[in-house]
Amino acid sequence: MEAGLPVDLPRLTRSDAPRPGVGIVHLGLGAFFRSHGAIYIAEAMAKSGGNWGILAASLKNPGTRDALKPQGYAYTALEAGPDGDTAQVVEVIEDLLVAPEDPQALIAAMAQPSVRIVTLTVTEKGYCHNPATGTLNMGHPDIAHDLTDPQPRSAPGFLVRALQARHAAGLRPFTVLTCDNLPHNGAVVRQAVLDLAQAIDPALARWIETEGRFPSTMVDRIVPATEPADLDRVAALTGRQDAAPVIHEPFRQWVIEDNFVDAQRPDFGAVGVELVRDVAPFELMKLRMLNGTHSSLAYLGYLAGHETISDTTTDPTFAEFAQMLWTREIIPTLRAPEGTDLGNYAAALLARYQNPAIRHLTWQIAMDGSQKLPQRLLGTLDDATTPCPGLCLAVAGWMRYVGGVDEAGTPIDVRDPLAAQLKRLSDGATTPADKVAALLNLRDVFSAGVADQIKVPVTVAFETLTAKGARAAVQEALGQ
Repeated sequence: MEAGLPVDLPRLTRSDAPRPGVGIVHLGLGAFFRSHGAIYIAEAMAKSGGNWGILAASLKNPGTRDALKPQGYAYTALEAGPDGDTAQVVEVIEDLLVAPEDPQALIAAMAQPSVRIVTLTVTEKGYCHNPATGTLNMGHPDIAHDLTDPQPRSAPGFLVRALQARHAAGLRPFTVLTCDNLPHNGAVVRQAVLDLAQAIDPALARWIETEGRFPSTMVDRIVPATEPADLDRVAALTGRQDAAPVIHEPFRQWVIEDNFVDAQRPDFGAVGVELVRDVAPFELMKLRMLNGTHSSLAYLGYLAGHETISDTTTDPTFAEFAQMLWTREIIPTLRAPEGTDLGNYAAALLARYQNPAIRHLTWQIAMDGSQKLPQRLLGTLDDATTPCPGLCLAVAGWMRYVGGVDEAGTPIDVRDPLAAQLKRLSDGATTPADKVAALLNLRDVFSAGVADQIKVPVTVAFETLTAKGARAAVQEALGQ
């Protein structure tokens, strides 16, 4: 019996239903894709057919593979709504490879003629790019390795080497479909792939540039990390043990630029995916309104002692703070997507945040802030034409958070690719103003123009945070 699984119940196993052929490889299989993209793909096949089974890959460790393999890669997706839970079994994953165990096996799988799409959820840091410039970070250790070693470590490395294998075999390229929260995410992954391919083989880069397709997307569904207690929750509802269930909210949205190699894709439109010519208004709306407030509430809520976003936003002060961010600071920088009322979208977001069935940890959302801030907060600040004290307070909250000590003097487990550097910069400065100045000089996060623009209000906000604490600072920003 695996640790953490409920006892005396049968283990979830895959049904005897016919299995589709593999048409999609997914890099970076985690809870989000299993709660979102995988479900859409399974529904599209159920509705319209097609061999769009998923061969998934972990780029780091075998944990997910080891949990799912005894279940035939079936898993439970638990929809957690305010009125109760609903479960479904998802059977779209056909196999799961662990890339470090056999990189060549993953490349070979991606080079199969039946594979027409490679999807990714590798988080912002997985693209190994410089968030401030959008270009590939050639100094990144994994990229430096992948430049010369055909057994790659990075997501861009696997994409380039698999495309190289297809090119050599005379095959068409696959479509690269990123599902990560990045502005212009298709362009980001395209640039990373082309930069690496150019350094490896310029002829390959020209072929990818001409024949490849990298549609941008917007994905939206709140998916908290699965906790040990969730195994019991799923078992109680379904009567089966599941070592790797996922928990998600009822809401979902997927907007995709309809730009695929040879128009080969599942029938996404039949299952509610919005296929559009321009994703930018949707992704900007979501990045700034959802992800921007999520990060703001995560840093300030964590510092104020709130464990989850639901806890944070049922605190009237923080609910009002979120509403202020939307109405006064974020919405004025946006162009609403066709058919969308941004005020209604904000109201729906607050209701989603306050769903008590979704335990989305502030600590979880706070991870990798150095990679997220440019897209989620700094872009809004750069575009704003009026003062944004709330967003500046959120930036100051991030700075206080990455200092590694909370308001009670308790260490914070900061998870960030730049964590050591951030801690060193914070500890190396003595006054609040000096800490802000040191962090604003970090060009991997802040452009010189944005740093200069926000230096004074962020310094004021950081001083207030230090002197009065997060909740009082939020109240002050609200004029309470």
